Amino acid sequence: MTERQRISSGSEFEELIGYSRAVVEGDWVFVSGTTGFDYQARTISDDIVEQTEQCMRNIGDALSKAGATFDDVVRVRYILPDRNDFKACWPVLRRYLGNARPAAMMIEAGLLDERMKIEIEVTAKQR
Repeated sequence: MTERQRISSGSEFEELIGYSRAVVEGDWVFVSGTTGFDYQARTISDDIVEQTEQCMRNIGDALSKAGATFDDVVRVRYILPDRNDFKACWPVLRRYLGNARPAAMMIEAGLLDERMKIEIEVTAKQR
């Protein structure tokens, strides 16, 4: 039996809301919905492509702490307040997930903070 591992990014939201950036359970890695906030600088860009890039860096950091990579991602969910912004994100997403080609879906929905233009959640299975 393996022990559950909780991974934090240091985001204030994790403490305020009560969740982990990622949870490792056995070979599975569940990364919470992640936005384009730069947690070190405590800033967020106005640009959807830059936010997407920062989302992927944040997710990559969580995956790394869990002993996984983007190639281990099997499922991804994209949430955007404006579905028309999604196409501009594709080159960034393809660069990070093009090898894994995970099962995916995109949802149009409001996000916690109006500055957020994308939120990404992934599930990975360590090999």
